[in-house]
Amino acid sequence: MYISCLLINVGDNPDRPRPGRLWLRNLYHVHQRLCMAFPSHPQKDPHFLAPFKPADFDGKQVHVERGADSGFLFRIDPQLGGRAMIVVQSATKPDWDYAFQNAGHLLVNSFAAPPQVKELDPCFSAGQQLRFRIRVNLSKKIKTSTAGIDLTRPRVGTDPQGRPKAQSKRVALTWDKDQDPQDAIREWFAKKAQNGGFKLGALRALHIGWGAGNDPDSTPAVQDSRSGDRRMKFRSALLEGTLTVEDPAKFREAVVHGIGPGKAFGFGLLSVAPEARSAGGDV
Repeated sequence: MYISCLLINVGDNPDRPRPGRLWLRNLYHVHQRLCMAFPSHPQKDPHFLAPFKPADFDGKQVHVERGADSGFLFRIDPQLGGRAMIVVQSATKPDWDYAFQNAGHLLVNSFAAPPQVKELDPCFSAGQQLRFRIRVNLSKKIKTSTAGIDLTRPRVGTDPQGRPKAQSKRVALTWDKDQDPQDAIREWFAKKAQNGGFKLGALRALHIGWGAGNDPDSTPAVQDSRSGDRRMKFRSALLEGTLTVEDPAKFREAVVHGIGPGKAFGFGLLSVAPEARSAGGDV
């Protein structure tokens, strides 16, 4: 498994081009560019003159279930000084030079430092206490609407844990006006912890907001007036806290596969580190 850290300069002068900032606003575009770090035939289109097609890239890494030998996860972390760090966890070693070689002004202006890549093989033990960071898609599944309408849809296959995929509709997590959002998020994430083989300790939501992406390949349910792409919004939260490993095998699976929905849009990457260290970029 590999961890990459891409330091992005989002710019601090509104009168000058800020391509890094614009790029990060569309999570679909971020995911698409990161996919390009896993080419199956690097010389087929060395300058990316043809439109991006997942079939041109490694079939085990692009648009697949995340696992020990397939796929990647990523998270965008804010940094001091108006920058952002993209942390990428991948099953195989990425080729960032290839991914960004024809990114034009993105390549020239957006990286604040060369990408850092390191190989990891994390091992965990019962009772181990760790700090963590994760950006989660705050959502839940419902089977019926408030009007009693059946919202289930037929689906096939299983999730990474081998369970049948739920047929319910996914909606953004909500809470009462008089409820502390931190409490609602803690209750929601504690359930994820049980399935992930760990016990939740301290928890703090650093940022609660929305992420967005425009998908040009989907049937446009809600269209962008300028591009005609389908607009997607995700309620998100960047969480930090402490945890205790209870089931090392389950916990490793949670680290490898990620937690929760929206993994293709920067959610679910669980970074952990010993309690005395920062969790950003570690495993």
